[in-house]
Formats: sequence, C-alpha cells, structure tokens
Amino acid sequence: MIAVFLTVLGRDIRLAVRQGTDSLMVVAFFVVTVVLFPFGVGPESAVLERISAGVLWVTALLASMLSLDRLFQQDYEDGSLDHLTRAPAPLAGIVAAKVAAHWLTTALPLIAAAPLLAILLHMRPEGFAVLVVAMVLGTPTLSLIGAVGAALVLGARRGGVLVALLILPLYVPVLIFGVSAVDAAVMGFAYTAQIKILAALLMASLVLCPLATSLALRQALE
Repeated sequence: MIAVFLTVLGRDIRLAVRQGTDSLMVVAFFVVTVVLFPFGVGPESAVLERISAGVLWVTALLASMLSLDRLFQQDYEDGSLDHLTRAPAPLAGIVAAKVAAHWLTTALPLIAAAPLLAILLHMRPEGFAVLVVAMVLGTPTLSLIGAVGAALVLGARRGGVLVALLILPLYVPVLIFGVSAVDAAVMGFAYTAQIKILAALLMASLVLCPLATSLALRQALE
C-alpha cells in the first residue's frame, strides 16, 4: 500500500511539474487577486489590516478550486483512472496520494506566498505564524473535500461550475475558523480553539473524503 501510494504521488507530482502552467496559474490568480484589493477598497492601512485575513483565505480558497476539475479528468480521459481502480491496493489510498500531490503542487505555493501578501495588506506580524499554521491545516481539507466534488462531476459538462456549487458550502467551516484564528491572534486573543477545530476537520476529512471519492469514482466509471 505504501509503495502504491508513493508511486502515484511521485507520478502526479512529475506530471504537475511537466505541466507547470496549471500550478503557476493558481499562484498567479492568488497573487493578482490579493493585489487588486487595495485598489478596490482603498490604500488605508486600517481597512486593509481589518480585512487581510478574510481576503487571503477567500482568495486561497478560490485559487485552490481552479485545478480541481482536472484532478481526475486527465486520467479519466486517457484511461489511466480505469487502471488505477484495478490496482492491487485500496482505491481510497490511491485517491489520498492524488490529493496529496494536488496539495503539494497547488496549495503549498499559496501558503509560501501568503505571508508576503499579508505584508501588502498591512496584517500585523502577530498573525503571520498563525496564518501559515491555519493554512497548513485548512488547505488539505479543502483539497480533500474538493476531490469528492471532482469525482462526483467526473465526465460531466461544465464540471468546474458544478464542482463549485457542490463544494463551496462545505468550505465554509474551514473559512470561518481559518479567518477567526488569524483575527484572534492579531487582536491578542487565544486562538488555540480554532486551530484545534481546523485539525479536527482535517482528521475527519482524511478518514471520510478518500472513501467518498473512491465510491464516486467507481460510480463514474460504471
């Protein structure tokens, strides 16, 4: 099982590196969208500081969705997905490997860029570390939930729009507690409760989402 997981993980990372435009598009969308906010709401540092956590989380959430419709689509079109479902390993483990590769190639660059963009939005330094920790815990949950949506709409027309309609309501708890943790840290309040909730959401997603995704993939291939 571990060997299959590492094989699928390495394969998807290599494919993502070869098709580097997808990852670059996600990061570019994140950066450009955040940069546009000061032009829209004005350059007042107090206003930007107040909305900085929400802006970063919402734009990271939207950016991570850009590549969800291609999480399984390419393998579905070239027949690789059919072979993966017949591999001598649980399909849930293969799904977990593909989600891990998706997170490493899309969400991880967003996390690296977030502190720099937080400076642009005049976030207080007290929130930088909490922002990174919250995103490290929250973005894998977004990828896991997104994988369920991508599997449910596999092969459908306008799958990207359908994925957004399916999973955006499920993203709300991660968004709420991610923003709340950063705001609490900036204002000097305790934020451990929000971090623990984000960790609990991640643990629940790690258990449930690969199983739900594997069932949706088998249904799509029938």
